[in-house]
Amino acid sequence: MENKYEYLKRDISWLSFNYRVLLEATDERLPLYERINFISIYSSNLEEFYKIRVADHRAVASGSTKNDEESVQSARQLVEEINAIVTRQTDERLRIYEQQILPALRQEHIVFYQDSQIEPFHRPFITKFFEEEIFPYLQPVPVGSGVVSFLRDNRLYLAIRVYPKAGPRTPLYFVMKQPYAKVPRFIELPPHEGYSYVMYTEDIIKANLPLIFPGYEVDSAYCVRISRDADILIDDTACNDELVEQLKTKVKKRKIGDVCRFVYDRTMPHDFLAALTAAFRIKVDEIVQGGKHLNVEDLRLLPKPGQGGPPVVERPKPIRLTTLNERASVFDYVARKDLLLCYPYHSFDHFLHFLYEAGQDPLTEEIMVTQYRVAENSAVINSLIAAARNGKRVTVFVELKARFDEENNLATAGMMRAAGIRIIFSIPGLKVHAKVALVLRRGGGGEEVPSYAYISTGNFNEKTATLYADCGLFTCHRDIVHDLHNLFLLLQGQESISFSTLLVTRFNLLPELNSLIEREMTLAREGKAGRIILKMNALQDHTLIDLLYEASQAGVQIDLIVRGICCLVPQQPYSRNIRVTRIVDSFLEHARVWYFAGDGSPRLFIGSPDWMHRNLYRRIEAMVPVLDADCRAILIRMLDIQLADNQKACFVDARSRNCFKPWQPGTPAVRAQYTFYDWLDQHRPV
Repeated sequence: MENKYEYLKRDISWLSFNYRVLLEATDERLPLYERINFISIYSSNLEEFYKIRVADHRAVASGSTKNDEESVQSARQLVEEINAIVTRQTDERLRIYEQQILPALRQEHIVFYQDSQIEPFHRPFITKFFEEEIFPYLQPVPVGSGVVSFLRDNRLYLAIRVYPKAGPRTPLYFVMKQPYAKVPRFIELPPHEGYSYVMYTEDIIKANLPLIFPGYEVDSAYCVRISRDADILIDDTACNDELVEQLKTKVKKRKIGDVCRFVYDRTMPHDFLAALTAAFRIKVDEIVQGGKHLNVEDLRLLPKPGQGGPPVVERPKPIRLTTLNERASVFDYVARKDLLLCYPYHSFDHFLHFLYEAGQDPLTEEIMVTQYRVAENSAVINSLIAAARNGKRVTVFVELKARFDEENNLATAGMMRAAGIRIIFSIPGLKVHAKVALVLRRGGGGEEVPSYAYISTGNFNEKTATLYADCGLFTCHRDIVHDLHNLFLLLQGQESISFSTLLVTRFNLLPELNSLIEREMTLAREGKAGRIILKMNALQDHTLIDLLYEASQAGVQIDLIVRGICCLVPQQPYSRNIRVTRIVDSFLEHARVWYFAGDGSPRLFIGSPDWMHRNLYRRIEAMVPVLDADCRAILIRMLDIQLADNQKACFVDARSRNCFKPWQPGTPAVRAQYTFYDWLDQHRPV
């Protein structure tokens, strides 16, 4: 029977989210360099999207990969649709950059040169800088005429056309890799009459091309770049040692994967473009228009003249709880009541102090942690190593298949193993995405003492903890500790595992989730207030979307706070009671929080899974019920504030468009992230 429901396309919805990121660059209330940084984030997001998602669709479209959910024709149509949307978004990005950002920089007395046409008073400096700092690292490579060249992934190249000054006027083409390993992307020039000046390195090169090609007339030069398939296909049913060797080999090949995007300066003449695409065997559906300057994710490095580098955007200082200062015991506090921390509003140092205390506590027997993405030179890893050297048993599950973090995870695993930490690697056929830690303790005389569980929505990464909005729960609740211990036994290969309180994918999470939604439907049918609020990063699984459609039709009032992908279609007869809210602001909304009103007896959960098919069926994820009334109150307050946001929140409509909430000056302004920070600062636990 044909499904009566509709769904938005996953990748088109993601493009809508990324466009919302770009729109932050238009907000004149933000510091200028923060607006510039959002252009960088937009571009970086798009690059990864092409390397993974578009690369997959192109593989299906070419027939090299089969997909039961996508035909060759539908894959081709989707790639065309994506490219068309990205082209329109690129037009908007260029408009924002040229008509808003550059004039705003000039208002701050910063002139950002955009081409090789420079003021006469800077020409001597630019020529000298080129000759001394850039020229030694340049190596033009001829293109065409049987010459085989290779463009590396994510590198910026200058494509140049020249004509011999003597003989037949036959065009010659060259590509030249930009020397950013040796020279910064942005160069500060001498100030002049109260104005500071910045210039792209490639524009300095363009201004001096005749010095590189003596005997030739330089016709023109344009930036180009290649994006290559970065997905890694491995046999993850292999044993650990074989898996490690596979990853080491395939990560190295990531830079030479198949082309998934060829981006070029849209002002390039057609015959110039044709010569390049023929030489590099670029297919039509791989060609994507760009601006004069590519790799604009580098704008995060744009210096503010006189500061010696990019300006640091001011953020509220993380709240350090006086009840958990360095002289206090996290263990003692959590033994009395559960503790909920909300990052980056609360300091991540409290979690580091928890690990430190576990490593020093004489009653600690074992520390268990999952590692998905950790920071380089991680304080978390250093704390675990210190605990191991202090005689504690430390077990760390390392997910080797965390995309783009494979090498870092391998390196940290090797470092931990050398320090005596027991390392468990990936489970065959699954990713472990749960973010959990467990401290098992035993009394010196065998008496029972509390053990401690920590379940988070975010990675154990002190760097992203300052950028991502996440939640983490400390508890010594016996059932949760027992379930979390069972989860680690599962990760070690033990079978016949069950869970009574913790919700774990592939075990009890989906049945319990269905039961929670059905409970609200029953209340609504009885004339009571059925209410659900779901906060997550992505909503794609059709089975759960269908259940939300059914709940809506039963009268349940549903609010979805979904940062990224949302395949549920609002504003339809079957979704009339569902609103979809998207928030993009200073911090990346990353927490997963589920709220079920329960006719005055609310149930709340936090944890790691989004409602993507992969999360629910192909990963180990964990959600924990929030049992403490004070912790539940914090989460409810956070959700209420986010739903009241009228500054950075927008509704997502039936066409996946970002529709900003109307706000009238003079009415209270609610900017959820900063309002919630202020509330947390005023309601510190005691």
